[in-house]
Amino acid sequence: MTEPDPADGPEEGAAREVDRSEETLRLRFPARFDAAPGARPGLAPEDLARLPSTPGAARVTCADFGPEEERTVEVRALPAFLAEHRPAWSAVRWIDVAGLSDLGVVEALARKYHLHPLAVEDVLHVGQRPKCEAYPTQAEYQARLFVVARVAGLVDGQLREEQVSLFVGHATVLTFRERDEGELWAPIRHRLSVAGSHLRGHDASYLVYALLDAVVDRWFPLLEELGDRLERLEDEVLESPSRAAVEKVHAIRRELLVLRRAAWPMREVIGSLGREPHECMSETTRTYLRDVHDHIVQVIEMIEAYREVVASVQETFMTATSNRMNEVMKVLTVVGTVFIPVTFLAGVYGMNFRHMPELDARWTYPAFWLLCAGVAGGMLLWMKRRGWI
Repeated sequence: MTEPDPADGPEEGAAREVDRSEETLRLRFPARFDAAPGARPGLAPEDLARLPSTPGAARVTCADFGPEEERTVEVRALPAFLAEHRPAWSAVRWIDVAGLSDLGVVEALARKYHLHPLAVEDVLHVGQRPKCEAYPTQAEYQARLFVVARVAGLVDGQLREEQVSLFVGHATVLTFRERDEGELWAPIRHRLSVAGSHLRGHDASYLVYALLDAVVDRWFPLLEELGDRLERLEDEVLESPSRAAVEKVHAIRRELLVLRRAAWPMREVIGSLGREPHECMSETTRTYLRDVHDHIVQVIEMIEAYREVVASVQETFMTATSNRMNEVMKVLTVVGTVFIPVTFLAGVYGMNFRHMPELDARWTYPAFWLLCAGVAGGMLLWMKRRGWI
């Protein structure tokens, strides 16, 4: 947080700090900041209209496709686009929203497709745990499946994850991404552009299967990168254990913990979609979801294996550090043990007594050094024979 301006007085500086704190909260939780206690749950379109927004901050893309044709356009004027009907040849319409700062886009889509207020609230409150909610037909709300997933990837060597929200209808799929960074759905768009592709011959729920499969498959290269980093760190710890290496190990441990917290709920979400019947989920799609479930189980097994490797590397570091300390203490002990009798002799002949017979002899000084050398050499030889050095 920015420090208060020194030119401000205490009251002005405190007020400025409060304003900046509120601004931070608005950026993190834009949809709930103005909610009063006792307000109705969820976010209806009229609630979104009253919240602060950043027009033009979201990128909206629409893909209409059927067995014979496919068309993808970037939507510039959303109200005019929503006022038109989909083409007659279009079997499925997929609308993707990248970025959540423009609440006007979310409001327009919520009104058009009658999205449930509770689901809209979860879309805007990023950081949700992966989950699956089934909304039946009720009053003006249409039957839909609402799925929250988490996408993980490396950006400049750092772990970055974001929330992806999906609404599944009978012939419509809506996806909301937390940020407009990169092209997450590039493989799916490429498959849609190929004439006769398997994806174009199925319903909306099959598209959701493909999207979830793409989300899960992004975890494998990330885990392979973490595995390579762990191997390098293991060699580094064995060769020259250092504080910097331990900090890197702890960083990987934190990243694996973040991935684990996202992967385990994802397994439950995909398993639930494959087990529980819903009018928006076809039997064919449920069959294919088993493959995605197998993939997420593999991801979890890799995460658990890497966590064990991290624990092993930490134990290796502690063992190497302990052995290094033992070697140092061993050397110091040997040096101290060798010099104890020499120090004793030096102390005896360093006393200021008047009558010491050896002090007047010429051979005393060389004899003293010969005696010290003999004692030290004898002790070293004794330690060598005992296998201590």
